[in-house]
Amino acid sequence: MDKISIIIPCFNDAKYVEQSVQSALDQTYSNKEVIIVDDGSNSETKKVLKNIESKVTKLITQDNQGQSTARNVGIKSAKGNYILVLDSDDFFEPSFCEKAIGMFLKNKDIKIVSCYANLLFENGSNKLYKPKGGTINEFLYANNSLGTAMFKKEDWSLSGGYDVEMRNGFEDWEFFIRLLKNGGEAIILKDALYTYRKRNDSTTNKANKVKYKILSYIYNKHSELYKNDYKRFVKHLLLLLEKEEKEKIKNLNRIEFKLGFSLLRPVRFIKRILF
Repeated sequence: MDKISIIIPCFNDAKYVEQSVQSALDQTYSNKEVIIVDDGSNSETKKVLKNIESKVTKLITQDNQGQSTARNVGIKSAKGNYILVLDSDDFFEPSFCEKAIGMFLKNKDIKIVSCYANLLFENGSNKLYKPKGGTINEFLYANNSLGTAMFKKEDWSLSGGYDVEMRNGFEDWEFFIRLLKNGGEAIILKDALYTYRKRNDSTTNKANKVKYKILSYIYNKHSELYKNDYKRFVKHLLLLLEKEEKEKIKNLNRIEFKLGFSLLRPVRFIKRILF
């Protein structure tokens, strides 16, 4: 049996990291190791990690350097042929590794295996998320896999690992582009085997605030891919512009905006007179 190395980067996740680690330990696939990378967490989180250190294969501690570096550090120390990255506030169902490794053994062209996810929001509501997977064509304009996914350590090494310059988000998507750009496919298990906490302060929410800066970085880094897909690239950009324009019109038509505009009318009138 090939060994699976489950890598769990952790930064200030005292509340959830124990559940995340336990979901890795509870995987029915037996030949596995669990590696935690403490990326400069606070004292409360360090205390939790110290309490569970004896349960895992390895606990690596470093100064805060970001998720990409933490993942790379963990993967470098991994002994498994297969890597599964797991966020420290999320968790898997016990059968994920067994089902994922089965997909790799069936088809050598598979580069990524992920699954459907149960999105768990802070207000207690939930929603089923169904990424589509696919080849590089399906990944050029969106991440069609969960960031939490399994891949071969060899492919990670050949691709150059996670981009340590990307500390504001979307680093998993950019990594998948490099995994797939020379061929291969991402497969999605059609079962909700992962629970993803949608927190208000999540990396994804922070990334969306600087989305266009990150997109510019990705488009320029992989400019040849986008040049070779010119027609779809232009169509994609125009759709983005159209979406933004519709959102702007929607905001302008909101009652709150109209009310605020009316209330500020006297102020604007006085401003014109005085200045």
